[in-house]
Amino acid sequence: MISDGPSSVRLDPVHAPVVGSVRVPGSKSITNRALICAAMAQGESRLTGVLESEDTQVMVDAWQLLGSPIEWDRSRCELTIQGCGGQPCVSKASLHVANSGTSIRFLTAALAATRGEYTLDGVARMRERPIGDLIHGLRSWGADIQSINTLRPDCPPVALNANGLSGGAASVRGDVSSQFLSGMLMAAPYCARDVEITVHGELVSTPYVDMTLAVMKSFGVTSDATDHHQFRIQAPQHYRGTLYAIEPDASAASYFLAVAAITGGSVRVLGLSRDSLQGDVRFADVLERMGCRVDWGKDWIEVSGHAMHGVDVDMNAISDTVQTLSVVALFAEGSTRIRGVAHNRHKETDRISDLARELRRLGAKVDEHADGLTIHPQPLRGCDIETYRDHRMAMSLALASLRVPGVRILDPRCTAKTYPNYFEDLAALLSQSPRYD
Repeated sequence: MISDGPSSVRLDPVHAPVVGSVRVPGSKSITNRALICAAMAQGESRLTGVLESEDTQVMVDAWQLLGSPIEWDRSRCELTIQGCGGQPCVSKASLHVANSGTSIRFLTAALAATRGEYTLDGVARMRERPIGDLIHGLRSWGADIQSINTLRPDCPPVALNANGLSGGAASVRGDVSSQFLSGMLMAAPYCARDVEITVHGELVSTPYVDMTLAVMKSFGVTSDATDHHQFRIQAPQHYRGTLYAIEPDASAASYFLAVAAITGGSVRVLGLSRDSLQGDVRFADVLERMGCRVDWGKDWIEVSGHAMHGVDVDMNAISDTVQTLSVVALFAEGSTRIRGVAHNRHKETDRISDLARELRRLGAKVDEHADGLTIHPQPLRGCDIETYRDHRMAMSLALASLRVPGVRILDPRCTAKTYPNYFEDLAALLSQSPRYD
């Protein structure tokens, strides 16, 4: 799905603190949750602040293939969608979702609550990404669903003979991906009777589950969740079409906040605050622990000053910012230990082993652990950085070029997955232009 483009990109090192402000595109995580709720709703929804990226495009393409009328004004970042009321017009379809984990997991759960025959598949890496726990959870609600992957039977492709969901009690593991739980939560209102979902084991990335519940509430469905281990939702009911504003992407914001921490500058990200639905705004708190100053406004976050020293931090709840922090750690005094992110091995790439490999290529000493890594700063050197078709590898490791000459990011257009114009926006903040090869 990612279009062909330049083979590499370079940015020049900066020799002064970077000062400026930026507004990043809309949140991918919120956009795809809102698209599920709006597509399944009764009535029309208008979404503002919609992210234009590969991950959102494949979600929109899927619902259009299923017969949902969608108008997307990209110039205004607005999308209007006519909800299907819980039953798509097209009841037989094959959906291709590239390498979008949110899309395949959320669509699988939502379509299980409808009636029809569907297959869901993606790129080669998607066929290595787990979905078995979601399959088992949906089967407990009566879903006729199976993996048709003969080599990895707990991974896509998925075949679904949907005949509605009965509801009742279900369980799901929480230690691989919170998206399994989020998918089931968003499908729950369309079950035949009330549901109760129990999470077994530690739930990773809990802020994303809170985000799911908040988006559902905006579309008219509430839940009873006293903790992150048991969830109750009344059923049957429907989402209601609404006007919904999508926040800027907090994961994307982390790269720009890191610019300040690496250069000793001051960068303000607009449109986010302490009250954000996205847990990744807490990345700023980690930078504060490293010695930066953090100021919070009603609709902005500002980081100032150098990240002076390493930290020992559990990043389970903000695991999409691990790569960003790893690059910041290269320029701090002392080691940084990142914990609690074993599930990062199941992302677009192995975000522990592959990250460690690229940090070592830059010259750092890195200890890899089952649940994370320890980074020991060393003299750094320029090199070619492999990105593994992973947008976050490209966006985060490009930050090393702020202080290290000769860093070249390979396959830069992999950022189209969530942030197509990342290098242009980063270069603009640095008052330079990206150099593509």
